[in-house]
Amino acid sequence: MGIKTFTILLCLLSPILAARPISYSGGSTLMGFSDRYKNSVYYHYSPTFKYSLGIEAITEKQGDGDHAYARATYLLNRKNTRHSQRNLYLHSGLSSRGLDEHFYGIFGDWETRRWFAGFSYQHTKTRKGDYDDQYLQLGVAPYVGEYGDLHTWLMIKARNNTGYDSWSVYPVLKFFKGGFLVEFGYHPKAEWDIHLVRRF
Repeated sequence: MGIKTFTILLCLLSPILAARPISYSGGSTLMGFSDRYKNSVYYHYSPTFKYSLGIEAITEKQGDGDHAYARATYLLNRKNTRHSQRNLYLHSGLSSRGLDEHFYGIFGDWETRRWFAGFSYQHTKTRKGDYDDQYLQLGVAPYVGEYGDLHTWLMIKARNNTGYDSWSVYPVLKFFKGGFLVEFGYHPKAEWDIHLVRRF
């Protein structure tokens, strides 16, 4: 069973899903990612709400082999208001293939119950060369549900990877109800862009 299949099955069968990259103090999170470049499963533990430490197992789609990253994420800034929340994170990773393979970056989001905006920038160094991966994402909830309802987000994502030197713009759908969340988008250049998360 491949990492992609395992991740999808694991997350679909899990009772509690959420979207934050750092859990509550003492909490753990299991994430699955799939896009044009890789399939991965990422587990992290959060000693406090300010940072998390974890490991990500990766299967490269470009023939560069399987490997893992030791990862760290730090909450640089958070602003809560009555109607919105803003988050800014730093993250980095060191590959199991050695010190010469690593990544670092910054990402953030701002959201209300109706609107969402997010961005990410990541620089990655591999044995094949360096590249940057970045995206901008905007979304709207077509309705504002109550606690326990099915929540839906309609989003547009613009993504660029300098290894391919092109931008892709494509729709993204996000659904969650209670503890379950799934986010996915598709573009012929970017292929499937899928995010699944389980927090416990």
